[in-house]
Amino acid sequence: MRIGIVAPSTPILPDDAEAVRVLASLGYPDVELVFDPQCFAVHGHFAGEDGHRFAALVEMANRPDVDAVWFARGGYGACRIAEEAVAAMTDAARGKAFLGYSDQGNLLAALYRDGFDHVAHGPMVADIRRDGGDAAVLRALDWLVARDPAACEPGLEHGARHAAFNLMTLSMLLGTPLEPDLAGHVLIVEEVSEYLYAFDRALFHVANYLGPRGLAGLRLGRVSDIPENDRPFGLEAEDIAREWCARTGIPWLGRADIGHDAANKVVPFGLHRAG
Repeated sequence: MRIGIVAPSTPILPDDAEAVRVLASLGYPDVELVFDPQCFAVHGHFAGEDGHRFAALVEMANRPDVDAVWFARGGYGACRIAEEAVAAMTDAARGKAFLGYSDQGNLLAALYRDGFDHVAHGPMVADIRRDGGDAAVLRALDWLVARDPAACEPGLEHGARHAAFNLMTLSMLLGTPLEPDLAGHVLIVEEVSEYLYAFDRALFHVANYLGPRGLAGLRLGRVSDIPENDRPFGLEAEDIAREWCARTGIPWLGRADIGHDAANKVVPFGLHRAG
């Protein structure tokens, strides 16, 4: 199996790639990781100019000798190329799995909207830097290579449709051409490094936008590294999620095991079949 790796947002370091290669060679010696050189490009904030990132993503997705596309890192930038990139993907791309999270939620959304069947929120190459990052990388490979159910978020319901996003990323893409149809889905969201008032503001938008569109329910992943405001907000993250569910008629379905951390579990988009 050959897994292609691109960075549609921000770059990784060559040391990241080497550490992941070594880990993969031990757990999956028959798997080849193909890092596009674009992963290490730097153009201001981004892993290369928009055109560079677009070309690398489309070329990797359309390569007939690549079986899956694994996103290297989040950050910011995927929304600038996602719509055009997905439109440029051929039938060769449609059979591949695509895995990532954070800013790559823009691409996951666009792919899922366009009918790609193997799209999932889950660990990326850059997670190797985190405490416990080896486990995150191996979990990603377990899903990419073997679709191991043990890599997936344990609360996924058989017969239900799911999608998972970083909350701020989802809030920003709703109402744009990247927005997928999430009617009938259980939505799982997580957040990192946002004030609680910003978390509340994003949930106000997401819940009021998606509630009337038939969202099947909301689950909340981890909300971590919350900055300290100049005054207490007065509600914790779960309280905020419960309140907006109640106010917009979305069923509250509890917590979920995803987040911006090494424990982040995989959430395949679409219909879940246990086993």
